[in-house]
Amino acid sequence: MRRFRRTLATAALTVAVITGTAGWASADAQQAVTGPPPGTAAWLADRAPAAGTGTAPAAGTGTGTAAVAVAVSVRGLPDPVSASPREVAAFFAALDPREAQALVRRHPTVVGNLDGVPVALRYQANRLAVLATGEARYASLAGAGRQILAFDPRGRGQVAEVFGDLGGAEHVAVVVPGSDNDATTYDRTRKPSSGPGGMARALRDSAGPATAVVAWTGYTTPVGVGLDAAQGRLARAGADRLTRFLGGLDAVGARRPSLFCHSYGSVVCGLAARDTDARDIVVLGSPGMRADTAADLHTRARVWAAKDPTDWIDDVPDVEFAGLGHGADPTSPAFGARRIPADDAEGHTGYFVPGTRSLAAFTSIATGAAR
Repeated sequence: MRRFRRTLATAALTVAVITGTAGWASADAQQAVTGPPPGTAAWLADRAPAAGTGTAPAAGTGTGTAAVAVAVSVRGLPDPVSASPREVAAFFAALDPREAQALVRRHPTVVGNLDGVPVALRYQANRLAVLATGEARYASLAGAGRQILAFDPRGRGQVAEVFGDLGGAEHVAVVVPGSDNDATTYDRTRKPSSGPGGMARALRDSAGPATAVVAWTGYTTPVGVGLDAAQGRLARAGADRLTRFLGGLDAVGARRPSLFCHSYGSVVCGLAARDTDARDIVVLGSPGMRADTAADLHTRARVWAAKDPTDWIDDVPDVEFAGLGHGADPTSPAFGARRIPADDAEGHTGYFVPGTRSLAAFTSIATGAAR
């Protein structure tokens, strides 16, 4: 009976916190952006030459053109829904470079978001896709030197940016952010070393040129700290997208990544853990990973956790009840993650501030030096 009363009390506290009576803000429910990238219908209606055949000239461009066009076989483009990242990579590896460039120009929103496409082509495609929106709020993403690995303007927008040489790096890290992040806010002025881009840039600066870091805002995040943030619905959709994204990195030859998962992003990483090839999974400011212990994540990755004493996330109940809450605190001894020192971090978003023990530990993990 005592345990039952405690469960009810915990559930009541969770609901109170979630609905705002304990200081959390309410927010409208978000519709997760899922499925294939925009432009998929036109992509599937197009054709590419079969491997080794060359490019067929358009009909009606000269004497004998029709006969030549018939002689050159064509094949369908890989289905963004059913083709695996490795199948996509194999398809592009067999293309003539001119045909690959033609696909970039004809279908930038698909090429730029299709996991398994060579990263250089994705950068080109996403610049074209950003410019094609004609929207000032995205204009900075097309700036010189930006390496935009994904850009989807649907909904609030999704974006991924690479810092460093992803193809040639000895080490790869991926930052998975939490609530209130999307393509429209990605370049918003924030505190230094905060936000997905700031965190990724700080880690890369600390780790050095042998490490590439991806800021992955590739899922629909909650807005505010309301019911969406307390439920797993958006995290489950995000986990599917993260799993495929990481499969795309593997398909193009990138190194096994370390994941740095902040706040609600740690819920995403917890749900994706068993299906990724991550070398390390690092959670910081985590409300829980939808697992009771690190072993319950069923991953080969080493699991690390950080939480500083000034982080408000410590006020969130460490429970999961009736679909609300995300379970055990990953920094608790019972969870079994490796604890990262974070006593000098600054609040909920200050874990990547230069000079902090947390950033030093993250750097050691990202570069493979941590044991």
